Amino acid sequence: MKIYAILFFVLLTALSVRSQTQVYELKVYEMEFFRSADLLHTYFEKALIPALNRQGAKNVGVFEEVGESLPKKLYLLIPHKDIFTFQNSERNLFDDEQYMEAATPYLTTDQAAIPFIRISTSLIQSTKEFPELIVPNDAGIYELRIYESHNEGALKSKLEMFEEEFAIFADSGLPMVFYGQNISGDQMPCLTYMLANTDLDENKTGWSNFINHSDWKKLISMDKYKGNMSDITRIFLKPLDYSQI
Repeated sequence: MKIYAILFFVLLTALSVRSQTQVYELKVYEMEFFRSADLLHTYFEKALIPALNRQGAKNVGVFEEVGESLPKKLYLLIPHKDIFTFQNSERNLFDDEQYMEAATPYLTTDQAAIPFIRISTSLIQSTKEFPELIVPNDAGIYELRIYESHNEGALKSKLEMFEEEFAIFADSGLPMVFYGQNISGDQMPCLTYMLANTDLDENKTGWSNFINHSDWKKLISMDKYKGNMSDITRIFLKPLDYSQI
């Protein structure tokens, strides 16, 4: 797997040379029981994603959880060029005539027909070490992971530690899609990242490789990195047909 790690770092180096850090808007839609989600899917596919693409937000991801979790949730991942494009995005949507026409059925739907209960939003700032989202090849399963720390100092330690983990992920067969520090949302202070694999078995093998990797064992033995995480959230996702990731 060494060759994959080398190729991964060649790509990261190229990205860091030409890129500023992105801001990822992660929206989680908690769905209503026994209500069709067709309205929301049509809105995403025909109105929102094309409009975001016109704004310059490429590789918009839409996912649902693996398994029968209740209530059902949909995940929308929007990679913004920077914090300023995020701030202007909603206003630009309402100024986009194509969007407004395509989005009318969704925007004018009354409460009794809307397919979700609420939307939770997190903002994640990428880092100069992993500045841009990388679209994986032939991924069938995605793993979203959130690492919480008990305070900002502990999170700083974990962020520094994570810089040493990129090569281990690549060498273990766990390709990374995005990574960054949360700047708003729940579970803070925390960092969030996403992995991609062909299936759950490949993901399981990758994690076995990771925890047995000699470099990982060295990292976790360092006193300066001990106690820097308080909780881990792990969510397996599968992309919808119209997802761009």
